[in-house]
Amino acid sequence: MEWLLNGKETPMKKLPKKEFTQKWQTYFKSAKLPLIFFYSNDIRYQEFLKPLPSKKRHVCLIGQLDICFKGKTIAFTKDTIGCGGGVRYSGFPYTFSPDFYYFLSCGVPGRLEGERYKKSPEIVKGAEKDMPKISAEGKFIVFKKWDLLEEEEEPVAVVFWDRPDVISGLFTLANFRTVSPQGVIAPFSSGCGSMIAYPVAENRRKSPRAVLGMFDISARPYVDKNVLSLAVPIKKFIQMVEDMDESFLITNSWKMVAKRIQ
Repeated sequence: MEWLLNGKETPMKKLPKKEFTQKWQTYFKSAKLPLIFFYSNDIRYQEFLKPLPSKKRHVCLIGQLDICFKGKTIAFTKDTIGCGGGVRYSGFPYTFSPDFYYFLSCGVPGRLEGERYKKSPEIVKGAEKDMPKISAEGKFIVFKKWDLLEEEEEPVAVVFWDRPDVISGLFTLANFRTVSPQGVIAPFSSGCGSMIAYPVAENRRKSPRAVLGMFDISARPYVDKNVLSLAVPIKKFIQMVEDMDESFLITNSWKMVAKRIQ
């Protein structure tokens, strides 16, 4: 795997799988391990696809990921994601219909109920233009828990779903070596946008930022009421693991918080 540094492709450091697991258990106690995702063209991931319901009703991608925390792997192709937004923000080709802009705003009287997340269709269009444009780097997008990652698999990002105490520690760690106060961003986005599209786009930056998310009202019913997400681009994640032993995590301030992580 390579990343951009000063406009040039640079080999990525070896993924610290064992090192992270040990440090995670030391500093974050019993907090659950994160998910990772990656793209692949390997046909072996076909067995992890979940078929869409026969009527192809809307199925939230976020709502299907909880099984990963139970040790299951799940994969999607552009044809097995049951939501247009999920298709688009996973990097697969998809064009929104004109109704999309009304759906997220005021709706169409007598025909379409609006979610009212934005004041007008025009604002939705403007916001959509600013969303990261990413392209899937394989036929499959695969999600699994950190400890199931195989040596040849190259994650794009590491995604934490957890409580505020855990997220606060990760948030602070993500800002540890940044001059900017925005080592973490919280853009308005769908759950899958904040978890997939933004982290993928951030990997292109010289100094990628972690992405705080799961504020999507439509996706909230699919996660625990006390959970937010933090999606960390892989090259930033490697830096964060390197920083753990010299950061605030070794102080009494963090130990007071860590006591509450059960």
